[in-house]
Amino acid sequence: MVLRIGVIGLGDISTIHLSTIKRQENTQLVALCDIDESKQNMVKDIPFYTNYHEMLTEADLDCVHICLPHHLHYPVTKAAAENDIHVILEKPLAHNMDDSRALVKLEKDYPNVKIGVSLQNRLNETMEEIASIIASGTYGKVLGLKGLVTWRRPKSYYESKPWRGAMNTAGGGVMINQSIHTLDLLQLFGGEIKSIRGSVDRLLDYGLDIEDTATAHIHFQSGATGLFFATLSNAENDSVEFQVLLENARLTVKDSILTLTDQDGKKQVIIEDQKLPGSKFYYGASHAKLIDQFYQQIKQDGSNYIRVKDAHVSMEMIDLIYKSSEVKKKMKMGVLQ
Repeated sequence: MVLRIGVIGLGDISTIHLSTIKRQENTQLVALCDIDESKQNMVKDIPFYTNYHEMLTEADLDCVHICLPHHLHYPVTKAAAENDIHVILEKPLAHNMDDSRALVKLEKDYPNVKIGVSLQNRLNETMEEIASIIASGTYGKVLGLKGLVTWRRPKSYYESKPWRGAMNTAGGGVMINQSIHTLDLLQLFGGEIKSIRGSVDRLLDYGLDIEDTATAHIHFQSGATGLFFATLSNAENDSVEFQVLLENARLTVKDSILTLTDQDGKKQVIIEDQKLPGSKFYYGASHAKLIDQFYQQIKQDGSNYIRVKDAHVSMEMIDLIYKSSEVKKKMKMGVLQ
């Protein structure tokens, strides 16, 4: 079975998708779409569209990769589902809770259409190993988690693509754009969330209506707690730090290396992530694993991929952090109906 693939949105992240598609066996890139006609030569000899509705109805696609600004995720995914086309959707799931809930409903309404969300850091070697260690119970249960993202975004980052700096198109700042992977991993390993106390701020004088800094204290139903901190006011894009405190050990990922520290303070290196070359190493190298896994699920009619309902949790976390910051109170996590 040869999968016929299309890509909608030819911005920065699309290059990773395109290079991965090229390396896949039994796949064929058959269509590209972007409103910028100058991008039609990004991949030679591939039909190019400026209207995604035309592409979805004319190109005879099995799967489409959606690499668009956040506010377009829902309407374009909806159009793909209505044409019975499977979707790989770049993070975040959506740009607000209304669209996030609508996507959850869309997934239910179109059970034969697979919608996979690119929260690919779950597939990093370090994170897969953490999941295995926790599941084994060797070092006891999870007591606490910590996720730190200290990056830099200059004002020119927003000036070059204004949608990034506006709430009505991006849906937020550092949380939804740069650190949603970290929020996703906190809930993945911490389990069901009971409540969140959060705070957001603008430390950079960019005149934008999105946050560049956010903090949160998370209470999980298990009794574990989590600390989240993310900022774009650092001097550089530093390594993300992620930590899981177990009863009898501490697991720490720093510089993409997982170390285990036992009760005696002895530290050992467990595994290191594969990395992308170049300055955007912080993307991680697991897009290819996620895309390959998703294609296999299409061919096998399987369900082993990151679904909309899975990605919705981090969207709800962001919403609660905003609300908590506004009222300066702890907010209870709701239950998705």
